[in-house]
Amino acid sequence: MRGTLFRAVLAMTLTVGIAIAGGSAEAAVKTKTIEYQDGGTTLKGVLAWDDSISGKRPGVLVIHEWWGLNDYAKGRATRLAEEGYVAFALDMYGDDKVTSHGSQAGEWMKQITANVAAWRQRANAGLAILKAQPQVDAGKLAAIGYCFGGATVMQMAYAGSDVKAVVSFHGSLPPAPEDVTAVAPRVLVAHGRDDAFIPAERIDAFQKGLDRVGADWEMTIYSGTRHGFTNPGAGSYGIDNLAYNKAADERSWAAMMKLFGEVF
Repeated sequence: MRGTLFRAVLAMTLTVGIAIAGGSAEAAVKTKTIEYQDGGTTLKGVLAWDDSISGKRPGVLVIHEWWGLNDYAKGRATRLAEEGYVAFALDMYGDDKVTSHGSQAGEWMKQITANVAAWRQRANAGLAILKAQPQVDAGKLAAIGYCFGGATVMQMAYAGSDVKAVVSFHGSLPPAPEDVTAVAPRVLVAHGRDDAFIPAERIDAFQKGLDRVGADWEMTIYSGTRHGFTNPGAGSYGIDNLAYNKAADERSWAAMMKLFGEVF
């Protein structure tokens, strides 16, 4: 009888011990705002990481849509942290610029893209912040971007930024400039078949440019999918070509995770 009771108590103790150990290992995602400079512009990005993970891990730069560094972009950084990465959602505009109006967003975007060298520099300023974080393995970096951010990560690839991979989600697909002779990072592009912002000629020029420089690239085109397909709030902006597509969102995220598994 006593032996039976002892074994029962021991089993309960072990069960509780395992539960406590499991609880201590649960994800503990934290975020913090980091202020930094690019020239005379003050920028504020958001770093996200899982504090329950010890040691260095790969870092992923997240570049926002033309709306600015809004909650959607920050949420993507948090989701990456939940996957075990350190993510930094950078700020391309500064001065806390965020809008829901397409005309204003377009104006801000054009101010950045008008000078390609400055555009790339602004992105690399964010990459430097990510690379400097103590949790980050500086030899394992990637950059992902949405819409305007998708075009930005391609500019980083063209400029030789220190990343292993770039991922463009519903980006504008800028072709490689003639002075680019090589693209080192792996390139993954997720594009909507019904994205009226991107003509077929642009897609063709983009792909031919990557082939010219010998890039290792892949592009998935999702049927019945418009621009902004990864953003659940895409349809709220009042622009016909913007629409969320749950299937394309989930499939493109899974493709990105597969790529990261390969390069890291």
